[in-house]
Amino acid sequence: MAKHNLHNVISFEVRRTLTKKRFWILTLLVPVAIGTVFSLAFLSSSSTQNMATSQKDAKFSFAYTDASGMISAPLVATFGGTRSTNAAQSIADVQDGKLDAFFAYPTNPLQGTTQVYGVDKGVFENGKYASVANFIMELSAQQRIGSAQLAALGQGKITTSTITYKDGKKSGGWNGVIPLMLFPLIFYVVIILLGNQMLSSTLEEKENRVTEMILSTVNARTLITGKIASLFIVGLVQMVIFVLPVIIGYVFFRSSLKWPSLDLSSLVFSPVHLTIGALLLIGGFTLFTGTLVAIGATMPTAKEAGVFFGVMVALIFIPFYSVSLIVSDPQALIVRIFTYFPFSAPITGMLRNAFGSLSLWEAALIVVEVFAFGALVLRLAVKLFQYGSLEYTRKLSLRTVLGWKQ
Repeated sequence: MAKHNLHNVISFEVRRTLTKKRFWILTLLVPVAIGTVFSLAFLSSSSTQNMATSQKDAKFSFAYTDASGMISAPLVATFGGTRSTNAAQSIADVQDGKLDAFFAYPTNPLQGTTQVYGVDKGVFENGKYASVANFIMELSAQQRIGSAQLAALGQGKITTSTITYKDGKKSGGWNGVIPLMLFPLIFYVVIILLGNQMLSSTLEEKENRVTEMILSTVNARTLITGKIASLFIVGLVQMVIFVLPVIIGYVFFRSSLKWPSLDLSSLVFSPVHLTIGALLLIGGFTLFTGTLVAIGATMPTAKEAGVFFGVMVALIFIPFYSVSLIVSDPQALIVRIFTYFPFSAPITGMLRNAFGSLSLWEAALIVVEVFAFGALVLRLAVKLFQYGSLEYTRKLSLRTVLGWKQ
């Protein structure tokens, strides 16, 4: 009967959440915003590329002086330009509209500034003058080098591959860090997006005065467990919705959006560290969800409960602010405190696990601690809900619940 009730609670909570227009509006706002940014970036990139191409291919009359001796006269001729013997006269010709542009290349192009003079064609079209001037210098330099390969090397266009070893074995480096950093990322997103819902999950029935009827048919533990499980399912739905536009953008529009290529085959997936990350994620989710549900059970209204949400968010973000210390000096006192304090342990543990500074015995200790505190908070949440369901006008006293009456 209890299992049947648990299934009913989970089904009801998930269905109730997913059928609310507000849930879909707030959830879809994120992918819509991401899609809008991607679209704007795509259009901007296409527009910029087309403008740069048109500027380089633009045909206009121009003259130039070359104090550097780097410019190739035959190359300039292909662009329709001529060499000037009188810079002042060329500038005057531009002012009078007899010449579209004039370029004055300095003695040292790396330290000096190329002066570009042109007839005003509008803010956007005026950029063609500098584009052509720079393009001519670039092509002239490549001709002097005489090798496209050397020119590319001179511009630093090389690819490197780094292999590192730890304890005599090949280590993953950043390729091993990236998969493990997904765990704290998922934890942050789920807690931030579902935090208020966790906090108010038990308050809706209380504010509607239907808690007594619910508890007459469903055990309080079953109800709380079902609510937490439903929140986890809803969180998975939101994660899929958020990740989908990113995947679509990477697969179909990566080159247009100027995203770097990611070689998934080079990523290192360590079963041990992935298991530790998953356990810390689940344990941390249970701990924070149980804590927020417990806080909600003690409050008469969602407005009063919302004050505590900021405190809980601060607790999970504090380790992130000291991530540089966690990476550089994992044995520092403050890092050790964050590692073993229950509400900062999940994030700190996941970060140290990702960067390889969390030993197996430390990981086991943190996992046990987080799950133990999670179970303890869950039991406390059940008891608080049993008492708090009858308090509609004032905050529930923890001393009363625990029998600490004086």
